[in-house]
Amino acid sequence: MPSHHRRTRTHSSGRIRVVEEETEEDSDLAKKSKIMVFKSMMSSTKLFVLVLLCMQNTMFTVLRRYSQGVLKEIYSKYEVLLVGELIKFVYSAYKISSQLSQGEKAVPKLRYLLKRSSKMAVLACIYGAMNILSFVALRNISAGMFTVFAQLKILTTATCSSVMLNRSYSMTKWRALISLMMGVLLFSEPIWNRDDNSENPEGGNVMLGTAAVLIEVTLSGFASIYFEKVIKTDPEQLGIWERNYQLAFGSIPIYVMFMFWEDGGVAGYFGGWSVVAGILALLGAAGGMLVALSIKHGDSILKTLATTGAIVLSAALDHYLLGGPLTNIMCIAGVIVVISICNYTFDMSPPEAPLQTEPKTDKPDEEIALTKASVKF
Repeated sequence: MPSHHRRTRTHSSGRIRVVEEETEEDSDLAKKSKIMVFKSMMSSTKLFVLVLLCMQNTMFTVLRRYSQGVLKEIYSKYEVLLVGELIKFVYSAYKISSQLSQGEKAVPKLRYLLKRSSKMAVLACIYGAMNILSFVALRNISAGMFTVFAQLKILTTATCSSVMLNRSYSMTKWRALISLMMGVLLFSEPIWNRDDNSENPEGGNVMLGTAAVLIEVTLSGFASIYFEKVIKTDPEQLGIWERNYQLAFGSIPIYVMFMFWEDGGVAGYFGGWSVVAGILALLGAAGGMLVALSIKHGDSILKTLATTGAIVLSAALDHYLLGGPLTNIMCIAGVIVVISICNYTFDMSPPEAPLQTEPKTDKPDEEIALTKASVKF
């Protein structure tokens, strides 16, 4: 029989006592549960993919800053994204073809996947709508105001995860996400605290711009969880390469449309390209594949943590390599971001158990036992 550790607290009336009881067996089970959670959390594949995603985001950001801020290259960003999707489309098709079973032909398989790509086409349209909403928002509100609202993506992703996937997060995780959002907001202080970024565009409609950016951050959270739900719960259970193939197929016409919409940009269609622009396209394609892998082996929140950590790392590299800003406030905010990521990642709080009241008895000195689970906040 397991030994019991019992503590009692008697009410002043002498009729009600609260009994807080914990057995050694429960303690052992809690420890084993924590160890299992930790092992799952730190599985080598998951950790490797998240680190790769963080590094890819960092390299992409720093290289883009070097390309457009130092070299002053004027290629169209939509052309870079389009080429990235074409690379992803071709490479995914190659991987699918190389993994076919004996006797199965590639062309019918690829054609079948395109016919069944409606769910990924919805996701591609959402990404396209987010691009349009960003454009509308920046035409009507300042870049600083846009940056502040953009940090809400962290919370919208967690909220959509709770609603769409029925996930429950401990109070520790919610606090970590809120402090992460505030840390990123402080880290971007050089953007929203500049005089030239604090004024709204002349003739802009602030209400329209605010509505556009709020819809965009909501769609961002929804898109992340929608992608995760399709990858993990869809009855077809297609692999990562199949989903990337479908998503690239749906994204290509979206970016072609944007490319024609801006009329090729300043340099004209496919003008101003360089080796750096080509590397950015390759990194963009790799990023799309890593996002899918991070969601498959982790979840959308961990993917968000990886990309958020990349913001801090890329800013540090930008400062030391390209002379970008790194103020005292940014350093403090960077520490807040790192601590918040650790608080979320290493939180092993058990779910909160509801209070239970024992039935009333006829004893003269009746006891109402309230069993409390020890919840670590």
